[in-house]
Amino acid sequence: MTIYETDDVLKWMGAFSKRMNVGPEKFKVLNICGKEKNVIPTIETHKRVLIFADKDHENLFYEFWEAGFGEYDVYFGEGVELTDDIKTEKVKNLIKRKITQPTVVLVVNENTRESYRIGIKNENFSKGPIHYVGNEIRAVIMSLLGIDEHDTAVIVSGESIVIEAAINASEGTIIAVEGTEAEKHSMEENADKFGVNNVKIISDLSAESLATVPVPRIAFIVATKNLEEDIRNLLTVNEQMQFVIYTLQLDILSDIKRIFKIYGLKDMEVIQITVSKTDKRSVFVTQPSPWLISANGPGLNK
Repeated sequence: MTIYETDDVLKWMGAFSKRMNVGPEKFKVLNICGKEKNVIPTIETHKRVLIFADKDHENLFYEFWEAGFGEYDVYFGEGVELTDDIKTEKVKNLIKRKITQPTVVLVVNENTRESYRIGIKNENFSKGPIHYVGNEIRAVIMSLLGIDEHDTAVIVSGESIVIEAAINASEGTIIAVEGTEAEKHSMEENADKFGVNNVKIISDLSAESLATVPVPRIAFIVATKNLEEDIRNLLTVNEQMQFVIYTLQLDILSDIKRIFKIYGLKDMEVIQITVSKTDKRSVFVTQPSPWLISANGPGLNK
């Protein structure tokens, strides 16, 4: 949906740049008119976010406040064409204000750390039926996946991985495979909590389910007895699929080489991660030590 044309965006950027006395390259620009984008995570990792919004996002200011941005400064102007009537206020004073027409909003917090977000602490996720992998191990998994801004990935039974991947793939899509209603509900809670709108939830990797979502580039799979079927189904939609498999089970690990050979997966690499942390008594406690197996589909780099 195009409300703000390129010329309109550039004029607004110029006006805010002059007002803030900073170059336009210092702004992160989000056009959310008619779209659902990851606004909250973007604000959390950028000092100045320039947002072009419409009436579909009437509660935007309240969402900012709910996310903990109450003390952030906001500059905003209404209408498509540039106006001199640009208002400024703290987010906490705007929670009752609705967006009823095209509106340009600049959110400023100079104290924000503009950093790559990886290894979110487990206590930040919603409590549900999921046992979350340790954040140190998750950081390694995210490094193996290499998710970029426009990526599409499928994550099987890995809720916390879904959230971190969705934050990083702000212009892409993360497909979450959650097999039970409880897991689906927990996934929805986490997506809402972290403000990620690019998560698509499906119940399995059947042809019917995969037909409803974009084709993924890479898959992260917490291995089960269905691993071979999952790999076969994913290769059907993309023979260049890249895989990262997570398992704690030796019998699954020992069978993976056979599965990879059948389906022509190549460049197999296996690593095991062990993390020990001190508890309240200063005693080292070892976390579960998973194997991570990566491989590339037969069609990659033919």
